[in-house]
Amino acid sequence: MTLFEEGRNRTGPATLTVDAVVVGLGAGGSMALRQLARDGVSVLGLEAGGRHTPAQFNQREDEMLPLLFQDGGGRMTADLAIRVLQGRGVGGSTLHNTNLCKRTPSAILEQWALDYGVSGASAADLDRSYAAVEADLSITEIPEDAINGNNRLLQRGVSALGWRGGVLRHNRVGCRRSGFCELGCAYDAKQNAAKILVPQAMEAGGRVFSDARVDRILHDGSRATGVAGTFVDDAGNATFPFEIRAKIVVLGGSATGSAALALASNVPDPYDRCGRGLRLHPGSVAAGVFEHPVDAHRGIPQSYECTEYLEFGRGAEKRVWILTAFAHPIGTASMLPGFGVKHMTRMRKYRHLAVFSAMVHDETEGRVIAGEGGRPVLQYAMTEADRRQLAMGLRACGRLLLAAGATEVTFPAIDAPTVTTDAALNALSMDFVRPHTLAMSAVHPMGSMALGDDPKRSVVASTGEHHQLKGLFVADGSLFPTSLGVPPQWSIYAFAHHLSPHMIDAIKR
Repeated sequence: MTLFEEGRNRTGPATLTVDAVVVGLGAGGSMALRQLARDGVSVLGLEAGGRHTPAQFNQREDEMLPLLFQDGGGRMTADLAIRVLQGRGVGGSTLHNTNLCKRTPSAILEQWALDYGVSGASAADLDRSYAAVEADLSITEIPEDAINGNNRLLQRGVSALGWRGGVLRHNRVGCRRSGFCELGCAYDAKQNAAKILVPQAMEAGGRVFSDARVDRILHDGSRATGVAGTFVDDAGNATFPFEIRAKIVVLGGSATGSAALALASNVPDPYDRCGRGLRLHPGSVAAGVFEHPVDAHRGIPQSYECTEYLEFGRGAEKRVWILTAFAHPIGTASMLPGFGVKHMTRMRKYRHLAVFSAMVHDETEGRVIAGEGGRPVLQYAMTEADRRQLAMGLRACGRLLLAAGATEVTFPAIDAPTVTTDAALNALSMDFVRPHTLAMSAVHPMGSMALGDDPKRSVVASTGEHHQLKGLFVADGSLFPTSLGVPPQWSIYAFAHHLSPHMIDAIKR
């Protein structure tokens, strides 16, 4: 058997014994896999999705969304109010994300220590791991000449209003600036989990099964002993079972998948904490029409940010991160309001559209539960405070677009509110900013298995090990007690790196 095996090609069941098994190979799971393998640990990584290569990334929305996203890109909160985009496949969301890299703000880490009992995770404690990830993934500032038309307009709006903003950092090398990042990079320029970490893990002796859906964590009530699941075919249908016995189990299945698996496996949860504390960074957009072509679909999708409305820590009055957003034609058509001729008229302005997004550093605490077959169900009802933050952020997006020269600004809501002047924007009621009236989406699920030293307030200890079930570790965005307010991928990589020595110690116990 090779170090990598596609479960869809299995001809029979599998029973293996290893030191460690990692469930889910996104940013955190892939980092844990590599670190364990490099320490000489016998480790196996399992991924429910397939192994996808740049040769498959044909830049077609109708084929890439089902290939790279959970539920074909149609995952929603339970009330169908927020679309939640999550990755599926070896590499997880690092296959389709836009490669933005920011560290968790120090104020957030300080809040975790004071309010959530997290120890050993200060900015100084994490600096070595962040630096290691920076080197591993070649994280650099996006070059000035790579800022595309959409981001140039955000930069122009920020400058005109005198607001805070700046160029972002990313993990790309050899970028062709094609604009298809969210559909997988056909040019293999993303320095992500699939390209960097998983191959390094296998070079160090780690093994990987794709198309391997874990159905339950095996345990005796006090210690994790392995996992059991089924290999699946191209259609996701079960083929053959597998059972992996291990000294430790590492969950890297995301803030939705890991909690749902733990709940479906009846992992001890005496304080009813597992699945609670889900954050999403929910957001929406404002679209501006310009007299000149913007061609926002070309180039690096996101390279500039506005932080005028983003604060961190207790009592923050501004909790909105503003950056650009855009979609290819199918995605744009699904977001633009209107029907028939009205919709067609808006779509014909496609090349002249610039789109800015307001993303809320949310305080809403949602919940993950295990639905039928262990499927994650996301219960999330935005609080009034977060709704007001989103309304404030969208009004700010409108101001930025008008300051950059937009002739009109539209919001993707019922009745499509449209303004052409600052006065009209200021007078606009933002009551349409609410679930089921405004199109909303989220790309950063976090929380659900928070870390901390108090088992009454957290699911795992500050070491990443489950409070009640020894040998069970978490290494993904589930760990974060609150929203980060920034893109989480660098932090997920860094926390998995930071916690890996504790995993190794547990194997040796």
